[in-house]
Formats: sequence, C-alpha cells, structure tokens
Amino acid sequence: MQKVKILSIDIFKLRRYSMRIALGGIGHESNTFSPLHTTIEDFDVVRSDGLLEDEVARFLIDEGVEVTPTIYAWALPSGIVSRNAFLQLEGELLKALESAGRVDGVCLFLHGAMEVEGIGDGETHLLKQIREIVGWRTVVSVALDLHGNLNPQLVEYADILTAYRTAPHVDVVETRLKAAKLLLNSIKTGIKPISTIVKPPVLLPGEYVVTSIEPAASIYQSLEEIDRKLGVVDSSMLVGMAWADTPHAGASAIVVSDGKNEGEAYEAACKLAKSYWDKRREFRLEVEAGEIDEVVRIAKNSTKRPVFISDSGDNVTAGAPGDVPIAIERLLDLKVRDAVVAGIYDPEAVQLCRKAGLGGSVKTSIGGKIDRVNGYPVEVIGRVVNLIDGGAVLRVDGIDILLASRRRGWTSLDIFREFGVDPTERKIVVVKLGYLTPDFRRIAKLALIALSPGCTNLVVEKLRYERVRRPIYPLDKDFSWEP
Repeated sequence: MQKVKILSIDIFKLRRYSMRIALGGIGHESNTFSPLHTTIEDFDVVRSDGLLEDEVARFLIDEGVEVTPTIYAWALPSGIVSRNAFLQLEGELLKALESAGRVDGVCLFLHGAMEVEGIGDGETHLLKQIREIVGWRTVVSVALDLHGNLNPQLVEYADILTAYRTAPHVDVVETRLKAAKLLLNSIKTGIKPISTIVKPPVLLPGEYVVTSIEPAASIYQSLEEIDRKLGVVDSSMLVGMAWADTPHAGASAIVVSDGKNEGEAYEAACKLAKSYWDKRREFRLEVEAGEIDEVVRIAKNSTKRPVFISDSGDNVTAGAPGDVPIAIERLLDLKVRDAVVAGIYDPEAVQLCRKAGLGGSVKTSIGGKIDRVNGYPVEVIGRVVNLIDGGAVLRVDGIDILLASRRRGWTSLDIFREFGVDPTERKIVVVKLGYLTPDFRRIAKLALIALSPGCTNLVVEKLRYERVRRPIYPLDKDFSWEP
C-alpha cells in the first residue's frame, strides 16, 4: 500500500492575493494651548503606491495580501487642525477606500490626540466614516501613539487598538507591524477582536512617564503578562497628551479580547488602569529639573560636556511654536560663552542673516513673534557663521543660535549636522524638547530640564483648563477613584 505524505500548507499563501487590506492614516498631535493653527500646508502626504514602500505594506505583501493604499498624512505637532484641512485629507482617504471596493480589513496609523476645529476628536470622526464605507463585518485595526487622548467611543468603530509601549518612542514600526499582524490573524481565523478602554483620571505630561524608569517600567512590563491571559489578544497603556484641553484628555488602559472573553478583558483593563492610578504620585522626571536660571548655572559649573538643557516649555515636538527666546536671554545674562541653542523658529531673522551674508554682522530681535504670551523678542547683535537652505547660525557672544525659517523638531544629530554644528564640541546645548531623544541621550554627559514657560509647560497646574473632565490628577489632588 502506497504511503500518503501529508503536507502542511498555508492555503492562504498558496492563493496569492486572496485577501485585501486597505492601508492609511491621518496623524497629528494637537496642542490646544498653542497659538499655531495646523493647515493643509503643514501636512506631508504619501499617496497610493508610495504607501506600498512602507514596512507594514511590505510585510502584508510578503504574506500574500493585496494591499490597497489610501493616503497617509502627518504633520509636526502644533495647534488644532483646521476643519478644512482635516476634511480635505479625510475625504481623500475615504474616496480611495471607496474606490477600492471590497476589503477584508483596514489597517490605520493614527496618533490619538488630533483635535479638529469645529469637529473635536478627529480619530473617532474618521473611523466612523470608514465604518460607513466598509461595513461592520470588516476588521479595523489601529496603531496609536502612547500619547493619544482616546475617546472611549473609538471601540465602537475599531476592533483592534494597539499603542506604542516606549517613551521615548523606539517601537513605532514594531507597533504598526503588530497592528497588521493582529488584523491578519483575525481575518484568517474569523475571530473578530473587541477592544475595551478604561480611563483613569490622570493627566500627566509624557516627560513624567518615561517607560524605562519606575514606576512606568513595571507598568509597561506588566502588559506582557496581560497579553498571556486567556482570551486576551493585546494590551496598551496610554499616557495621553497633557497639553490638550479636551474632554478625553488623559490616560487610557486598553485590553483587546478575542471576542469571546470580553468580561475578562474588561477586568484586566480595570486592573491596568487602577495600577496606573495608584502610582500617579510616584511618576517623576528622569533627570534634574528646575527654573531656567538654576539649570543654566548647574550646566555652567559642571565639569561635564556637553550638558543638554531641555527648554521644556517650548517643546516643538509637543506642539509649541519653538520661538520663545527665554533660553537665549538667560544664557546671555548669565554670561555663558560656549553654548548652542537649537533652535528658534524665526523666518525674519533668517532673512536678515541671508541679507547680511556669511560673516556679516546682524542686529535684530529674535523670537517672541508667535508666542507673545510666554516670551518677548530678544535684541541681539551677532555674526552670521553659517547659512543653509531655510536656516542660519547666528553667533552672539559665544552662543550659536540655530535659526529656522520653518518649524523644526530638534530631535536628531542630523539636524545639527545640517546647520554645520557639532554639539559634542559645545559646553551647553539647549534643545526645545522635553525628554531627550535617543540620539541626544547617547552623547549627553549630563541632561537637565528647564521648567520654562510656554504652551508645553511641564507644570500643567499653571495652564488654564476648561474642557477636561474633572476631577483629574494633578489638577485636582484629593479625590478617590475606582474603575
């Protein structure tokens, strides 16, 4: 009798492109305290086949999926998004999705803290429109930023919600791939997940919840244990975006179930939210912090170099304009002679430097042109030591000021190289950030945080909130909470 050899074959891969998944997203972190207004010109957009070069698209294609690209639009964090900009981008994404016809799943890259003029929560609005096109049987998976402010209503329109587990973020691609893998598994197995959100009333700036230090480290490590629970597909803990005066601002615990164990998932989400709440008073900044004069003196007297100072109140990566010149003023007043400030958004000053030419002398006022509440222009006389496309380096009494004609996120060494500055050769490096990015952590011999004024003030009690739900910590201190 002839023996029959049984082969284990993935029928799905054998039938090339038997599954269709739409890919896209609109990402923005909106700071409602920022004087900026986010317009269509602020967004970078990848369209159609450009999306097929994304890591997630390549993964899905390798798995035999027909990827249907829509658009992926994102902008540097800033003020609320104009209604026209959002509706234009949303309309383009929805039109591409509608033109695609039947899809088995939708994989989206969103932030979670997009606030739209006259609309409010942009993510929920978008997901609701997507559901109207694809129907309720199609699986929708969303990758989110850890600093998203989630509307609990999101779970009505998205089956899978998963967020970064690191701050600073080093798992962006990993999280997006996870969203795609969870989506793929759901379609293959026919098991439709259900996401649960529980929101502890905590509104902390991200700088207080760095995931590599306690108590955040233990909380984020516990997610792996939650994921192993029976019926749990995935879990996330979002810190939220503190500089958004919106009804859903603050932390969110998410647990995604396999659709059969929703009760257990809700219980796990409650425990996760409670663990975050219980530790609320223990979250702290990872480095020494103080008023700007104090940290400048510490940096000046330190034997270490370079010393990085975060000008945290004017953090461009959290939506601030990046033109508050208080750091320049204090460095000059305290007679620091070896420093670089990265940087100041001031197109007028850049233009004057360009007019003066390399080596030319410039007398001008720097900064304070957009955020007029938290800083005034600083009068300086300096020499132009470098000119680049869209920027200039103005040296004032030994302080190199990086001037930009457009807002920049001062997050990498590449930007310093672009301006022709080596931060490792300077005594003090001021960056308009909160916590340092991985690039700067590698070279900083000492890191300090200046508790400077601005629309990303780390002391959130100094900001005027009117729309956040109350009570909420730390705006309110003495109250109890149970999920």
